Amino acid sequence: MLTAVAGAAAALSPAAPAGARPADPGAQADRAAVGSRIDRLYAQAEAATEKYNAADERARELQRQVEYAQESAARKQQRVNRLRSALASLAGAQYRSGGIDPSVALMLTEDPDGYLDKAATLDRIGSRQQDDLQRFKSSQRSLKQERTEAGAKLTMLERERADRARHKKAVLKKLKAARELLRELSPAERAERERASRSDGRGGSFEPGSGAQASSQRAASALAAARSAVGRPYVWGAAGPASFDCSGLTQWAYGKAGVSIPRTSQAQRSAGRQVPMSQARPGDLVVYRDDASHVGMYAGDGQVVHAPHPGAPVRYDPVNMMPVSSVTRP
Repeated sequence: MLTAVAGAAAALSPAAPAGARPADPGAQADRAAVGSRIDRLYAQAEAATEKYNAADERARELQRQVEYAQESAARKQQRVNRLRSALASLAGAQYRSGGIDPSVALMLTEDPDGYLDKAATLDRIGSRQQDDLQRFKSSQRSLKQERTEAGAKLTMLERERADRARHKKAVLKKLKAARELLRELSPAERAERERASRSDGRGGSFEPGSGAQASSQRAASALAAARSAVGRPYVWGAAGPASFDCSGLTQWAYGKAGVSIPRTSQAQRSAGRQVPMSQARPGDLVVYRDDASHVGMYAGDGQVVHAPHPGAPVRYDPVNMMPVSSVTRP
C-alpha cells in the first residue's frame, strides 16, 4: 500500500530531492506505529530480562546451598563409615575371642532403633557400646536428613534453571522482533527515535551542576562509578564491568561504592528509603514503569544515567523519559 501511494504521489508532484520521502500522513502514521511497537517490545524484553536476572540469582544461591549440603552429607557419610568400622572392629574382636555378643551383632544390623529396644531387655550392652551405638544412630539420622534436604534443593535448582531458560527465550524473542522492526526504519528515522528519547539534546556529555549534592558519600561514589560506565554497551543479563543491563549497572555502581544492593530492578525499588521525585538527590535509584522493569541512577539537574536497551550504550537521559514508579535512596 505504501508503495502504491508513493508512486501516485510521484506521478502528480515534482520530483522530490534525492533521499527525501514524500510527506504521506499515512506513511508517517505507519512509522509511528512501528516506533510504538519497538518501544513495547523493548519494555517487554526488559521485564523478561529482570525475571531472568531474578531466576539466575535464585539459581546461584540454590547452587551454593546444594554444594554445601552435598559437602556436609559427604562429611557425615565419612563419620557414619568410621563409626560402622569401629563397631565392626569390636565385633571382630569378640568373634576371635569366642563369638559375637548378641548386643554387638545387633549393633551391626540395619535397624539400630530396634536394637536399642532389644538391648534394653537383653541387658547385655555396656555403657561404652551404648554411647558408640547412639553416636552411630544419630549420625545415620543426620545423614538421611542432609540427603533429603540436598535432594529437595536440587529439585528447586532444576526448576529455577528451567525458569531462567524460559525467560531467556522470551528476551531473545522480543529483541529479535524489535531488531526486525528497526530494519523497517531508515537511518534518519532511527536517529530521530534516539533524539526523541533525549529531547534536551545533552546526550552523553551531561555533567551534573555544581549545586547537585548526593545524599551521602556512598551515593556520590556510586554515581561516580555509574558515570565512568557511560559509553559501555547494553547487554541483557550483564552486570559489568564491560557491559550492563539496567539493574546490572546500578548494582555494579553501588558495589564499587562498597554497598550491596539486589540484582533486579524490582528488588532495588525496596533497597532503601523511598523519597518523592521532587526530593531526588544524585545517586538515588529511579525506578520506572508500574512493573518496576527499568532502573537508572539520578545524576542531578533532571537527568539519570542508565543502560537503556540493546544498541544504546550507557548514557544520560531526562529523568522523565518514561513514567517514574518510585525513587529509592539506598
